[in-house]
Amino acid sequence: MTLQNRVTPFADIVAAPGRGLLMGNRGILHDGRRKLGRRRWTHKAWICCLTEFRGRKRQVMAPGRYTELFFLDEAVAFAAGHRPCFECRREAANAYAACWGGRPRAGEMDTVLHAERLDGLRQRTRRRHAESLPDGAFVNRGGAAWLVRSGRLLRYTPAGYDAIIDRPAGAVEVLTPPSALRVLSAGYAPLLHPSAEAPAAP
Repeated sequence: MTLQNRVTPFADIVAAPGRGLLMGNRGILHDGRRKLGRRRWTHKAWICCLTEFRGRKRQVMAPGRYTELFFLDEAVAFAAGHRPCFECRREAANAYAACWGGRPRAGEMDTVLHAERLDGLRQRTRRRHAESLPDGAFVNRGGAAWLVRSGRLLRYTPAGYDAIIDRPAGAVEVLTPPSALRVLSAGYAPLLHPSAEAPAAP
């Protein structure tokens, strides 16, 4: 049974096979039948974590436990409004905070990200010039999510990046929240899925 626990760059939670490189959570979103209800978050600390940490074992979507969410990679997690976990990914979290600037606490970053990532129940997006976007940002182009990488755009699918095109000129719809864009612009290098190295031509 494929569970509804895969997060896309549009911040949607969908059913898709495979788990990706990272796990995270937004609180308890599922019921006793491992089905999601209407809620898509219960707290502001949207994090992304390692899928393995200190030998801990979890039953996915266990009753009364947080809903395990999975991301293709860290760029997807950032686009959806998540940040690195300070417990299992301390080095990445410290690097993220350093690129954020001003020595922020986790709760302070969560408050800012929460305001930036949501427009009511929907993902908040913004228009930016494509040329200004750092590697690791996501844009919406034709209803598909595209990763900015080395002057090109890579098309996202739950299984990996499957196409590559030149970066367009002019304004585009940006999925990644502004604070995460600043972190990426300051030099944070997100963990990317191996398919980002050699996607197919369109």
